[in-house]
Amino acid sequence: MRPLAATVLVSVMMIGSIAAAQDNMLRYLDLTTPDMTHAEMSRADIDALISEAGGRPLNLSGKRLSGLNLSGANLSGANLRLSRLNRTDLSSADLSGATLDQAWLLKANMRGAKLVGASFFGAQVREADLSGADLTRAKLIGDFGGAKLRGATLVGLRAGADMKNQSMGLMRAVFTSVDLEGADLTGADLSRSKLNFANLKGANLTDANLMGSDASGSDMTGATIAGANFKDVDVTSAKLRHLNGQHAAREWGALVNADRAIRE
Repeated sequence: MRPLAATVLVSVMMIGSIAAAQDNMLRYLDLTTPDMTHAEMSRADIDALISEAGGRPLNLSGKRLSGLNLSGANLSGANLRLSRLNRTDLSSADLSGATLDQAWLLKANMRGAKLVGASFFGAQVREADLSGADLTRAKLIGDFGGAKLRGATLVGLRAGADMKNQSMGLMRAVFTSVDLEGADLTGADLSRSKLNFANLKGANLTDANLMGSDASGSDMTGATIAGANFKDVDVTSAKLRHLNGQHAAREWGALVNADRAIRE
């Protein structure tokens, strides 16, 4: 399939699937095709473009870059919208301010990457490794199911559902079974997100907004929750042990299914 045609097809399927059900998008796609697994450029090609750009952001929108080794690359401000980066090595890369909206990053390696202010609206980031990455003020309205974010910096994260702009259906952060152990989520907006079965052990949730989120089955053992907003948070079977700052948490009495949480 030609790159342009493939980009159009993926775009149409993305939009249609978002409208139908954000969480079930992958059910209808063949992820084994060359379009999703092969790269149309080499690392040398990318390095040459970076050199030619002279510090200007690259436009790699819709490009097939799956499987490339782009570790340590300077892609700050790059336009990677609708790009395919499945299993791509972006460890320690600089993606500050990059646009990764509707991009494919399945099982991508972004360990230690700099993603300050990056946007992942509608992105598929399942099972990616973002351990130790800096996602300060990043926008994560995408599917991160099964991803590793252990020790990541998510201060001021923008992952809450925008209830004023839901023409395509409810778009929210999907952190189902995500490993957020020890992550810094200070001031993060996680309202109406899916945190079910997430590992939040020892995470810093100071002043975070979890209003209306689904935290059923999550493990918050040893998490710091001072100032966090827990209004209408579903904690069915969630582990709420040894919490720090619980006395200072907001709307703690408005938890959903609090009697079904695990406290001992």
